[in-house]
Amino acid sequence: MEILIDSANIKEISRLIDLYPIDGVTTNPTIIAKEKETFLPLVQEIKGHIGNEKTLHVQTLSTKANDIVNEALILTDQLDGNVYVKIPVIPEGIKAMKTLHQEGVKLTATAVITPLQALMAAKAGADYVAPYVNRVSNLSADGTQVVGEIVNIFNNYQLSTKVLGASFKNVDQIKQVALNGSHAITASPDMIDAIQEHLLTEWSVNQFSSDWKNAFGENSVPFSK
Repeated sequence: MEILIDSANIKEISRLIDLYPIDGVTTNPTIIAKEKETFLPLVQEIKGHIGNEKTLHVQTLSTKANDIVNEALILTDQLDGNVYVKIPVIPEGIKAMKTLHQEGVKLTATAVITPLQALMAAKAGADYVAPYVNRVSNLSADGTQVVGEIVNIFNNYQLSTKVLGASFKNVDQIKQVALNGSHAITASPDMIDAIQEHLLTEWSVNQFSSDWKNAFGENSVPFSK
């Protein structure tokens, strides 16, 4: 499963890539706006930090198909490497996806709430679909189950589109979408850190250190020649 960072903060992106096996970065207009920096230079800087092998998913802002297409072509012209254009699954977005797919642009369908929206986006040429797990759950449904339903539909029809779980409130939601076959997840920096956190892990490491010091002394150096 691919693990992506949902952030436009250069410091956090660099920190997480240093620590974890990160596969890419996703952004959206809200995340970009929080950084209070000029859009294109910021995403170009992110691209420079993550390199050409990791994926970068950058979202358009317009709501009309022609404008979405124009924005997408500008993005792909200005950004080198493994770049995916994120487009919401509104009707005009689906129309834009069909055009851009014919142009060879790599696409991520975003703001997915239902399995049928995901199916429509996949048929329009999306390489990834991003269901909003917690937002679905806030609508008195099970967002993790929706991910599983999308995976099943794609498997039934042998569609190559990947499911990119997004919008998580807690680590258990990430675990559940992994169990339901999600091909990828994107999560905020604090949520990615939380994947690794557990009190018993921390306790165990502290216990190892304490036992060593009790046996060999406070200043002993392990593995010395």
